[in-house]
Amino acid sequence: MKPTLLILAAGMASRYGSMKQIDGFGPNGETIIDYSIYDAIKAGFGKVVFIIKEEYVENFKAIFDAKLNGKIETDYVFQNFDLKQYGIDIEIERSKPWGTAHAVLAARHAIKEPFCVINADDFYGLDAYEKMVKFLTTEVSGSNYSMIGYEIGKTLSDYGSVSRGVCKVSADGYLEEVIERTKVFREGETIVYEEDEKQYPLPLDTRVSMNFWGFTPEMFKISEELFREFAHANKDNPKAEFFIPLVADSLLSSENADFKVVPTDSKWFGVTYKEDKPIVQASIDQLVKDGVYPENLWN
Repeated sequence: MKPTLLILAAGMASRYGSMKQIDGFGPNGETIIDYSIYDAIKAGFGKVVFIIKEEYVENFKAIFDAKLNGKIETDYVFQNFDLKQYGIDIEIERSKPWGTAHAVLAARHAIKEPFCVINADDFYGLDAYEKMVKFLTTEVSGSNYSMIGYEIGKTLSDYGSVSRGVCKVSADGYLEEVIERTKVFREGETIVYEEDEKQYPLPLDTRVSMNFWGFTPEMFKISEELFREFAHANKDNPKAEFFIPLVADSLLSSENADFKVVPTDSKWFGVTYKEDKPIVQASIDQLVKDGVYPENLWN
């Protein structure tokens, strides 16, 4: 059974100013999602599931259905505010949904096979998809999950500091913890993070999480139980978010699952602000010139 690609595309993109999930970056208006799916098909994924807001379903179908028809199975699921579907009977007022792990739960009825989770607005590179397919078809189990680990230097911006989930990895290649460093940047020839106005160096081979995870459907039941606890604990905190690393941390601390850190040499890039768009466009243009992708992706 081929694994499934689950794309987190329900974010509000408030800092970007528009729906960056379906904005055009390629030479013929291709989205970053187009390149993700193109690489996923090439790597051996058999299905793609989009997690979106229900009001955008026609926008997504108009962009993706025709071009993907006959190439890969597609499905759409919706992230919303309905807590009753998770057995939560209290009303909680929020301006936006509950975060990435809550978004993944929206796909619990659509996925029956091993799957991986990615962000819609991040470019990950073919190597990452190929390595994830290998893991999901040969190693994954309900107690053995994975995370693609990127070299920190291949995820930084030339235009300022970034936040990164810095991974502590055991000698045998398994995740011990993810530490969020909120201000990471290059300082000359070295990479540093800043904390309390002091700078600390990070080794060039440090691995970071870019939200590229591999699971089995057993993860849904675990996440649903954790989400019920999280929602009750944060009923008076309208900005609390239920992130995938929270689920990973719970599994690690309870020793119910391990996470293999699968290293990739791929360069990551993504969009947060409008100012990032020309940088991403230039990066994709170069990949097309280098022959990594055809100029017209789907023809």
